Amino acid sequence: MAELLTIKGVSLLFLILFILPPESLSRLHQNATPDSSGAVRNSTRGRKLGYFSCGTGNPIDDCWRCNPDWQNNRKQLADCGIGFGRNAIGGRDGQFYVVTDPSDDDVVNPRQGTLRHAVIQEEPLWITFKRDMVITLKQELIMNSFKTIDGRGANVHIANGACITIQFITNVIIHGLHIHDCKQTGNAMVRSSPSHYGWRTMADGDGISIFGASQIWVDHNSLSNCADGLVDAIMGSTAITISNNYFTHHNEVMLLGHSDSYVRDKQMQVTIAFNHFGEGLIQRMPRCRHGYFHVVNNDYTHWEMYAIGGSAEPTINSQGNRYLAPINPFAKE
Repeated sequence: MAELLTIKGVSLLFLILFILPPESLSRLHQNATPDSSGAVRNSTRGRKLGYFSCGTGNPIDDCWRCNPDWQNNRKQLADCGIGFGRNAIGGRDGQFYVVTDPSDDDVVNPRQGTLRHAVIQEEPLWITFKRDMVITLKQELIMNSFKTIDGRGANVHIANGACITIQFITNVIIHGLHIHDCKQTGNAMVRSSPSHYGWRTMADGDGISIFGASQIWVDHNSLSNCADGLVDAIMGSTAITISNNYFTHHNEVMLLGHSDSYVRDKQMQVTIAFNHFGEGLIQRMPRCRHGYFHVVNNDYTHWEMYAIGGSAEPTINSQGNRYLAPINPFAKE
């Protein structure tokens, strides 16, 4: 029934879904019945949405964009998450760090003012950018816990080099970046904290690699044309929301789950919501293994092989998505 809802109805349904445990979803469907006008009557009827009712119907955007002084209240974003990654607070409880230098000349001793210097710090930080910049990373950007990378107000590209690694950490928000043309890098020493650096083998070249991490929110980024995946979450990662992103020009877009044999990914819980899967995409939007996945209110306007797929008995709750299938009959799998 959810696929037949109006845009407004879909948004309301999703607000209920993201706070309900999985076992409640079947009861929600059983209680949804069409009325004489063709609309759907369910438990959202008459619900007061409060500050979510600003106007767009997107609960994330309505949460912070309706504040005309959002630039002076940036950390409000940390209270706007939805889905399984909604508790990711990033650097909300820390100081602001303004990136002033787009260079990445020394990955072992990064210069103060660079993005690499910001993300490796031990304390929570809310990272912003002084101006528009293109950051070409020499090696993968290894983040530390409790960090927000907030690109709002600047045109920030991470491009033509290594990209972002979120490994064995927690509470990260990545918002408002252009991530593209990521390359394989590695076989080098790279610093991961003020007190540690070590040898890194070859990285796959993902746009964002989430590896054994939790409480992660990836929102309002554009991602395209990377060496491996655009966003991959593997090796027991969980409590993740991937929302409002624009994906284009890529083959294997999003992998959720390491392999059919890696059963630790049964704990994985990921919400994929309000994303636009656009032109030049081929497959894995996402490809799921083992875990539980909300795929809700996404717009699929182009693909060649398939949009959503899975193996190793994942639970995929796909609701309220729009699909425009490819015209070419030979492009379908």
